[in-house]
Amino acid sequence: MLNSKGFDLWANGYDQTVGVLDEADRYPFAGYKRILGSIFQRIMARPHPRVLDIGLGTGTLTTRLYEEGCEIYGQDFSPQMLRIASAKMPDAHLYPGDFAQGLAAPLLDREYDFIVSTYALHHLTDPQKEALLHRLLGLLKADGQLLIGDVAFGTRDALNRFRQEAGEDWDAEEIYFAADEWKRVFPQLRFEPFSPCSGILTLSRHHV
Repeated sequence: MLNSKGFDLWANGYDQTVGVLDEADRYPFAGYKRILGSIFQRIMARPHPRVLDIGLGTGTLTTRLYEEGCEIYGQDFSPQMLRIASAKMPDAHLYPGDFAQGLAAPLLDREYDFIVSTYALHHLTDPQKEALLHRLLGLLKADGQLLIGDVAFGTRDALNRFRQEAGEDWDAEEIYFAADEWKRVFPQLRFEPFSPCSGILTLSRHHV
């Protein structure tokens, strides 16, 4: 599993690496651009949204939103990735820190129309994910949404089948979402697949 130094070293080539794997429709980034595009469209359907990006990396998604006038907040544990993102979004509110250990204090002082996380939460254990998701849901506005784009599967069986097919390419250090299991914790969760190994999980504050 990469630490912050590992992500710093990867920062300058990250977007290119992701793009190559997505274009080839290869694990783990198959569907990446379609996922980011769908999240972008959902957010832009609301006027002047305030958006919090957890693990924003180099700001691939949030830069687009920033350019469209969204109010952007974010946190990432890689100082180099944050420097790249800040250069793209000079007026965004970006903070360093490992979200597995909690959110930066200034991010806790407001509510958000959308909280997004793309290809970041799979670095957390399931108990860490659950604790963070509960915290994030509490920061949403009443009609807000939490949008998670990541390597994810509809069921544990689907995950296991894909893991066998991936063989040596499978990253055993990452902990991916199986949506059916998370619906037991968050009954309001919705899952939309975008490739055999990825999708968007959507959470609202309340069970609907």
